[in-house]
Amino acid sequence: MTEPECGAAPTGAGAIVVGNFPLSAGQWISPHSHPQHQLAWTRRGVLGVAVDDTHWVLPPTRALWIPAGVVHRTGATRDAVLRSLYLEPDRCALNWAEPTPVGVDGLLAHLIDHLNRQDLADEARLRAEAVVLDLLHPLPTLPIDVPHPVDERVRAVADALLADPADPRGLEAHARVVGVSRRTLTRLFVRDTGMSFDRWRTHVRLRAALPLLAEGQPVSRVAHAVGYATPSAFLAAFRRTVGTSPKRYLDGDADGPHAARQPGRRTSAGSAAKEARMRRPS
Repeated sequence: MTEPECGAAPTGAGAIVVGNFPLSAGQWISPHSHPQHQLAWTRRGVLGVAVDDTHWVLPPTRALWIPAGVVHRTGATRDAVLRSLYLEPDRCALNWAEPTPVGVDGLLAHLIDHLNRQDLADEARLRAEAVVLDLLHPLPTLPIDVPHPVDERVRAVADALLADPADPRGLEAHARVVGVSRRTLTRLFVRDTGMSFDRWRTHVRLRAALPLLAEGQPVSRVAHAVGYATPSAFLAAFRRTVGTSPKRYLDGDADGPHAARQPGRRTSAGSAAKEARMRRPS
């Protein structure tokens, strides 16, 4: 299925349109954008939203603010119903310039359901919309970027790891497979992704782990599934990379160095890689 663009301005008193899009496990909507700001959320299941190299995992406790005009893909790791709020930019008090995760508590979830009603009076809709906007607070955690390489040799290694994050082979073994030296592959990885091989693989593993954790799978099983010998090794890598524990990350709490991040000031490995590629001699 493809998600229709919500092109017309909302009619009546309200500034928010609510859309519902069932998604089966593994289903992704092709890249698209909207003329409205969008808040993507699901009451059940786990959503994923990708913008370029950046990927957000959205359990029911969090939603993602997607600014108007930003091209994105949306999918589900488990059967879910994407519930989207579309907000007209010229009638919305919020104007965050970057995709921004927000926490969803019981009150906000009930208000979204309330706005989904078709029989809501104009006065009641306006009151509910005002409270929704008051409840949208950015979460302090960073997304986990996995920049896609350009060089075909690096891309072959990347594709193998994306297909199997638990692949135990090291850099030297991968270099032999693609026919280059360890030193060359090291250089190419940094040039194409802005990361070392080890750091990029860690990001792949952590990103693969998040949907499993959001579904409630135990840490021990998730750690093994993405290539860590012990849960403690996985948790240490997660905290070292993200700055907090997986539970606090998914719940939107913060206790690490990324806690002060604000909307519109995104700093990530993906953006660093893009800058590095722009600086590359032609």
